[in-house]
Amino acid sequence: METGAFISGCSGTELSAAEWEFFGRTRPWGLILFARNVENPGQVRRLVADFRKAVGRTRAPVLIDQEGGRVQRLRPPHWSAWPPAMRFADLFDRDRVEALRAARLVTWLLGRELAALDINVDCLPVLDVPVPGSHEIIGDRAYGHDPLVVATLGRAAMEGLKIAGVAPVIKHVPGHGRARVDSHLELPVVDAPLEELRNTDFVPFAACADAPMAMTAHVVYRDIDPKFPATHSARVIGDVIRGEIGFGGLLMSDDVNMKALEGTLAERCEKALAAGCDIVLHCSGALEEMEEVAAAVGILAGQARLRADAAERAMETPVVTIPDEDEALALLRILSGTETV
Repeated sequence: METGAFISGCSGTELSAAEWEFFGRTRPWGLILFARNVENPGQVRRLVADFRKAVGRTRAPVLIDQEGGRVQRLRPPHWSAWPPAMRFADLFDRDRVEALRAARLVTWLLGRELAALDINVDCLPVLDVPVPGSHEIIGDRAYGHDPLVVATLGRAAMEGLKIAGVAPVIKHVPGHGRARVDSHLELPVVDAPLEELRNTDFVPFAACADAPMAMTAHVVYRDIDPKFPATHSARVIGDVIRGEIGFGGLLMSDDVNMKALEGTLAERCEKALAAGCDIVLHCSGALEEMEEVAAAVGILAGQARLRADAAERAMETPVVTIPDEDEALALLRILSGTETV
C-alpha cells in the first residue's frame, strides 16, 4: 500500500471527521502523539486504533516522545513518572554495572507501558552530548557529558525498548549538544571544528548506528556546511550521517514547524527530502498545515520505502526472555531517590 512520506500529528484526543478523511486520503507513514492527545489508557488505545483504521494499516507506526523527566507526554496518574536520562549517568559514576542494568530494565518498563497502548515507536534515546555553555534544551535529557557514557547508556536503553517490542529513534543526529539556542525558536550554529565533532558529538551516534530510525538536528555545523542545518544539508546527511557515522536506517527530520528552519512548510519539506531525509515529521496537528505537508512530500518510495519497511519490522515484539520485573522496579526506585545502591 502506498503511504505518504511524512509523520503527522493530530489535534485532539479523538480524530475529527476532517482528520479521518485526511488520513484516509493521504495515508501518512505514521502518527506522533503529544500531551494534547492523551487523557487515559482507553482513550489512547482508541485513538491509535482509529488512526490505523483510517490509514488502512494495522501496525502503522505510532510515535511518542516518552523520554522521562521534562519530556514525557504520558504522565501520572494514569502512567508512571520516569527519571531523566542524566540520572542514569549519575548512577554510572557510582556503579557502572548497575547503571547499565538500570538503563536497560527501566527503559523496558517504560516501553512496556507504551506497548500496552499499542504505541510502537519511542523517540528515545537522546544521544546528544551537552557541553558547558550550551542551551538547556538538551540538559538532563542527555545520558551524561562523556560521549562514551552516552553511547553505552543509550545502547542499553535501545535494548530495553526492543525487549518491550517498541522501536527506538536516536536523536538528534549528528548532535544537538553544542547548540547555544533552542532550535524550536531559532537556528543554532555550531563552530566546533570537524575533528572535535568526530571525537565527541558523533561518537554516540556511530555506536548506535544500527538503530532502525534516527531524527535529524536543526543545527548548522559551520565546519561541515556553513549554509544549511543538518536537516537541509546533503553534505551533513550524505558525508556525516550516512558516511562517517554509518547510519543506514530510516532518517526522519525533526519537526519541520520549528523556527530553526526557513521558508514555507512545503519548502522545508522539499529541502529535507532533497537533502536525504527519508521522511518528514510534522507535529502541530493543524489540518491546513498537514495538507501542505502531504502535498509537498508525495509518496514514500525507493530506498526510503525499503528503510521504512525495515523500521516497521523493528517494531515487532521479539521472542526474548522477559526481564525480572521486581529487579527493574527496584532499579527505578534507586533512580527516583527512594533507595540507595
